[in-house]
Amino acid sequence: MKAMILKEITHLSNNGMPLEPADVPVPQPGADEVLIRVRACGVCHTELDIIEGRTPPPRFPVIPGHQVVGIVEERGEGAHKFNAGDRVGVAWIYSSCGKCRHCLEGNENLCPDFKATGRDADGGYAEYMKVAQDYAYKIPDTFTDSEAAPLLCAGAVGYRAFRLAEITDGQSLGLTGFGASGHLVLKMVKHKLPNTSIFVFARSEKERDFAKELGAEWAGDAEEYSPVKLDAVIDTTPVWKPVVEALKNLRSEGRLVINAIRKEEVDKEYLLNLDYSEHMWMEKEIKSVANVSPRDVSEFLELAAEIPIRAEIEEYPLEEANRALRELKQGNIKGAKVLKLV
Repeated sequence: MKAMILKEITHLSNNGMPLEPADVPVPQPGADEVLIRVRACGVCHTELDIIEGRTPPPRFPVIPGHQVVGIVEERGEGAHKFNAGDRVGVAWIYSSCGKCRHCLEGNENLCPDFKATGRDADGGYAEYMKVAQDYAYKIPDTFTDSEAAPLLCAGAVGYRAFRLAEITDGQSLGLTGFGASGHLVLKMVKHKLPNTSIFVFARSEKERDFAKELGAEWAGDAEEYSPVKLDAVIDTTPVWKPVVEALKNLRSEGRLVINAIRKEEVDKEYLLNLDYSEHMWMEKEIKSVANVSPRDVSEFLELAAEIPIRAEIEEYPLEEANRALRELKQGNIKGAKVLKLV
């Protein structure tokens, strides 16, 4: 089968080609596993973190991709959850131990044996992949393959961040960064909390205009003050500056939820600008988002179909995965990028 493979940590330059095209054997499903013929796979900023070494080291060589939509092709022994021909998705959570306190409480995302799709196991930048049946999810008929792919990570992790923000209808919410996850969170909040005003902080005028098109009350640069103090802010950026700037816009007892696997080092010195009285005083909180659980994925897919939430997408063929990654790195974003295999 055709696949795009990462063999080593590398810095993604403007002309970088970190992934190599390869012909590799089709994986064989084991007990309780399904083989999936991939039809679409989202391109996520976490792939940049894996490629450039900001996450725990991947298993080399590895096939990236953790927003996977495809058709069940084969079932291993004991895999009866899906039938051949069913359309399913695979998210960032590839497996967990199933026995620890976190797993038993439904927080598999915190499991010490958490394994990530496309990092610790081969993902969806390929024509086929396999996964345990309990970590595959039925895709609602409402969505095309490409529309569904970003929902599995950008949407699901945004849903978890929204849950952790703990805001109620009528409170104010800020979003820092407005890429794949941010625009899906905005659509979700507009549906679930119709009286909540949303304030977006984004680096480019293109992103700010897009946010206002989707119903943001206000959109400005990360360094600007929002027109009102905010009850919560969800940060979806890969850097530190928006985190520090967001804190100054929180009201007393406000909560900042950082929705990122890792932060880049490029502006780490910005943390030296953190002033306790301006940024942290009055019992403000900071909460991180760690991965996603099966519950997050399942509940968000149901919610997305109910609304329905339709991701804004840009499609690329599999062999242009490097171009999609470069454009993501450069900030050339409107919505979500998806590799289309069929």
